[in-house]
Amino acid sequence: MALSRFFKAKSVAVIGASSTPGRIGFEVLRSLSQYDYGGKVYPINPTRSELLGIKCYSSVLDVPDMIDLAVFTLRSTMIPELMEECGRKGIKNVIIVSGGFKELGGEYADAEDEVVQVAKSYGIRVIGPNCIGVFDGETRLDTFFQSHERMVRPPLGPIAFITQSGTFGVAMLEWAASVGISKFVSIGNRADVDEADLIDYLKDDRQTHVISLYVEGFRDGRKFLKVAREVVPKKPIVILKAGRTEQGSRAAMSHTGSLAGSYDVSRGAFKQFGLIEALDFQELFDMAKALALQPPADGNGIAMVTNGAGPCVMAADAFVERELQLAVLERESSEKLKEIFPPPYIIDTSVDLTGSATSKDYEGAIEILAKDKHVNVIMPFFVFQDTPLDEGIVEVVIEAKKFGKPIVCGSSGGSYTAKQSERIERGGIPVYPTPERTVAAAYALVRYGSVRETLGNKWL
Repeated sequence: MALSRFFKAKSVAVIGASSTPGRIGFEVLRSLSQYDYGGKVYPINPTRSELLGIKCYSSVLDVPDMIDLAVFTLRSTMIPELMEECGRKGIKNVIIVSGGFKELGGEYADAEDEVVQVAKSYGIRVIGPNCIGVFDGETRLDTFFQSHERMVRPPLGPIAFITQSGTFGVAMLEWAASVGISKFVSIGNRADVDEADLIDYLKDDRQTHVISLYVEGFRDGRKFLKVAREVVPKKPIVILKAGRTEQGSRAAMSHTGSLAGSYDVSRGAFKQFGLIEALDFQELFDMAKALALQPPADGNGIAMVTNGAGPCVMAADAFVERELQLAVLERESSEKLKEIFPPPYIIDTSVDLTGSATSKDYEGAIEILAKDKHVNVIMPFFVFQDTPLDEGIVEVVIEAKKFGKPIVCGSSGGSYTAKQSERIERGGIPVYPTPERTVAAAYALVRYGSVRETLGNKWL
């Protein structure tokens, strides 16, 4: 219940609501009051009687109703005193969007400490400061100061994202528009609520199937790993750790006041506790999307089928880097493929249907690969520009879900390729524009399958 109000609040006070378009206090109020969120919104500003057609209050203490959540958009030095008023009002959940705290040091760090002390004395949980807040895909609670005209709010979906960077947060929200977001949290300086608290909450959240994180450092690494150990058998955690070098560590300190710590220690811990590590931000999203749309793999054998061999060569190189393997097909499968696809078709490390391939050719090849016990992941590549490949390929790929094996696809190109890829993704099959990204997605499915088998049963 303590954290659920951040997402399911039925009433929100915006402390520092502004009448000036473009100001953070105005845009947060507009996001909450003018769009999809259906709860009550109370602007708090002692100099105004009304904002955006909503009655304004001088203080949360003047609001006659209960308030579930307060959002601060004021200068940092003003917040400790107003946090006291939130405590007296009985508000138990607070988001501090404002920056100017620990990341600046000195008196500003002292202000953050004072905020935390007041919050603890009243049993208030705090997200932030120095963040963009939260978004809930179901209730549409939205504390962003990024306007709807500039930033897409994704539909409800299976991915949760926790981030220390608001910049990466807004990018993830827009990239995830095709998949959907269950919960989003920008934690900023993590004065109180941290990533461990949130993954513990998301562990039992029915709408969240995959948890993804961008972190620059850990406030309490032991706490995080202890909770992660309980979460991983139930749902995958994909993590991107920044601050991997000395320069990056210094940048993390100035960004969110985070001590990045030893990357080698973090990386070893991720592997030991079953987390899936992404090496860059694009990979973080690609892996989360694959895990959201596809089942985990039962092994590391990958079978490729294509109408253009180049991507398969690049993918084969990437397999080695990811410790994946080209599946060695069962004898019966090889014989069937060679019978159906005689020369000039090439049945070797991949099934090369050549540039004359049709959707029927793909259908026959995918079915044989899906029934092969040595194949754990099916990886089709498409040259959609090749005219013989008819539009029936979309249904062929989507229909292949019936075999129960994970499928990740690759295809590069322009507008027509993008259209076909989007149609396939709407059917629940992820498509990536490069072989390397396709392989990274497959790796995530293989890694989580291995984690569940080797660690999950032991922990549960």
